[in-house]
Formats: sequence, C-alpha cells, structure tokens
Amino acid sequence: MTPDFHKNYFELFGLPPGFRIDMALLDGKYRDIQSQVHPDRFAHADEAQKRLSMQWATFANEAYQTLKQPLSRARYLLQMHGVDTAEESNTAMPPAFLMQQMEWREGIMEARAADDIAALEHLAAKLRAERRGLEERLEKLLDGAKDYPAAAETVRMLKFIEKLGEEINLAIEALES
Repeated sequence: MTPDFHKNYFELFGLPPGFRIDMALLDGKYRDIQSQVHPDRFAHADEAQKRLSMQWATFANEAYQTLKQPLSRARYLLQMHGVDTAEESNTAMPPAFLMQQMEWREGIMEARAADDIAALEHLAAKLRAERRGLEERLEKLLDGAKDYPAAAETVRMLKFIEKLGEEINLAIEALES
C-alpha cells in the first residue's frame, strides 16, 4: 500500500464522508490497512521503510480513532467544511440545556453526598439517552440539512454530556472502592 497522507480520513477507509458510517466496514478497513503497514511487518526493512511504515500506521490509527468516536467524527466533518466548533471560547448554550445541566450537576452532588450509586447510575442512563439524541441530531444536521453552525452547537452540547458522564463514572468508582 502506497501511503497518501493527503487523503482525508474517510477516503483512507473508502467511506463516504458523513456522520453516519458503517462501523463494521470501518473496523474491517482499519484491520486491512494495519495488516499491510504495521511496523512489525517491516522489522527487517531499511530505516526509511521502517519510518514510512510507522508514519502510515500512526496516520491510520489517528484516522480510525477520529472516525470511531461520534464526537471526534463530528468535529472532523465540521473541520472539513471549514467550521470551528469553538469549544474553548463559545460556551453559549440554549437556556433549556443550561437548566438541564444545572439539574444534572445538582443530582450528581446529592447522589455523591448520599453515597447513592443507584442515583448516579440512573443519571448515567439519562445522559446516555441524551447523548443518543444529540448524536441523532448531529446525523440530521451534518448528513441531511448541512447546517454546520447548528451542528457545531450540538458538538459543544455533546462535549458537555461526555464530560458529565465521565464525572458520574468517577463518582461511581469512588463510591465502589
């Protein structure tokens, strides 16, 4: 396989660019590429071939990890369309989402204080449902409507949901130990 580092991640795996992707196809194409370029296959090659193999494997890994995760895949698609999600500087959110955030945070604090793992697990389930809804919205915005500003806002919301989910998981782990 001749490396072409100018391909976008979708082209690398022979996938049409879009938020909705065939994960089994992605996994299979990734394994195919890795079987061809993995540095172990070039253990006895010259230094230039070893270096190229390492660069190619690293590129394939980065592409795979980006496309595998919905949040990073959405960011990548927006980047391909010249849209910056501005996650670090734009914290504006719809008022209803901000109110929901406050309720979730209060629920986490109350569950922690009460050592209530069941309440934390219930909150985690609510967040998973919210995440699925945001991912469905991203699919409609990116693949259907091509509404990139709205998709960027949805990415910022999804980032918050993921962080909150991590916080809940850490709280559960702390209570279990």
